[in-house]
Amino acid sequence: MSHTFTTCVLDVTTGSGETVMDLTENCTSFLRDVAVGRDGLLNVFVPHATAGVAVIETGSGSDDDLLATLHQLLPADDRWQHRHGSPGHGRDHVLPGLVAPHATLPVVAGELALGTWQSVCLVDTNRDNPRRQVRLSFLG
Repeated sequence: MSHTFTTCVLDVTTGSGETVMDLTENCTSFLRDVAVGRDGLLNVFVPHATAGVAVIETGSGSDDDLLATLHQLLPADDRWQHRHGSPGHGRDHVLPGLVAPHATLPVVAGELALGTWQSVCLVDTNRDNPRRQVRLSFLG
């Protein structure tokens, strides 16, 4: 069986506030073009020191709950040794330790095999950088 590796980079704008951005449709669209009925793995990666990827439910408050929890765990205050940027920016550099900058997901028959309520999301608490890249890679 031969394997193929295909990748693309999404340029996204997250805005000036903290956000959980749903990327599921982007992933589905990418797989529609490259997976064509094949099984494999989709890797979602953000090449940033201040962002992560989460697989969570969205639209029911869970995305806001995630941001609220991150605010409790990583308050935007002056406790951080990493001090450039907006006040509390050091916490943004700790975020990828809690919300990894990648996720690898199963693809079955060319479709993302998520659970009923799962979405693939970019988590970005860094208000200083509203432009992000997300790399989607399919191996199958």
